[in-house]
Amino acid sequence: MHVGSPIGQESREPAGDPEPVVCLLSGDLIFASRVRAAAERADWRFELAGNVGQQPRPDVAMVIVDLSTRSGIVPELMNSCRTYLPEAKVIAFGPHVQVGRLKEARQAGIPTVLTRGQFDAALGNLFGGA
Repeated sequence: MHVGSPIGQESREPAGDPEPVVCLLSGDLIFASRVRAAAERADWRFELAGNVGQQPRPDVAMVIVDLSTRSGIVPELMNSCRTYLPEAKVIAFGPHVQVGRLKEARQAGIPTVLTRGQFDAALGNLFGGA
């Protein structure tokens, strides 16, 4: 999938699939492979995208935004998620040295904001509660 695409544009699964979907908004393909592996181990479907798109997606259970590559979408992310992904839990993560981006994500209303190290440490258990 092209990283700049909205989520769901290249879904390979048939409609009605009961697996929860995690959407990673990131431009970091290497780290994305780690998130994909963790999601798939927990029987989640993984999608990599550049933004949330403009179509309702009730199957998306989690949106994860990488602040180091997608901080520009943060101001409108929660509004977009409430409109198009109402069931999704939203998480943002970024480098601990980018304090401004972490603060901006919190101010934008993202409920869970983690440093990259915290996110990486939680990755093994992140998809267990769906």
